[in-house]
Amino acid sequence: MSKQERVMIGQVDSGAGCCPGLAAAPLDDVRAAELAKIFKALGDPVRLRLLSLIASRPGGEICVCDLTPAFELSQPTISHHLKLLRQAGLIDCERRGTWVYYWALPAALDRLSTFLATTRTAEATA
Repeated sequence: MSKQERVMIGQVDSGAGCCPGLAAAPLDDVRAAELAKIFKALGDPVRLRLLSLIASRPGGEICVCDLTPAFELSQPTISHHLKLLRQAGLIDCERRGTWVYYWALPAALDRLSTFLATTRTAEATA
């Protein structure tokens, strides 16, 4: 992808894959589809809680064995929700023996934060 194409879809040249804020410019079709996938993953209360549990864990990672008891859901259902969060690029995981450990991907959360941030101008606050 050329530098010009990256700018067109709202990414910066640093390779971090950042996008302009919601109020900065209208989304194009490609970026809207990318963000919709992420917001769809976060649109479920269980997945939103899972992400919160994972991201707020001291040390930055958590075992699935510590996530499952926090919900009145079966282990396969929790695994399904975690899979959707992984597919959306919000978390990653690693198997260690019998257990799987999860951690949030800070760059993905930063991109969402940047996208949702608005800059207040003097006119807007007056």
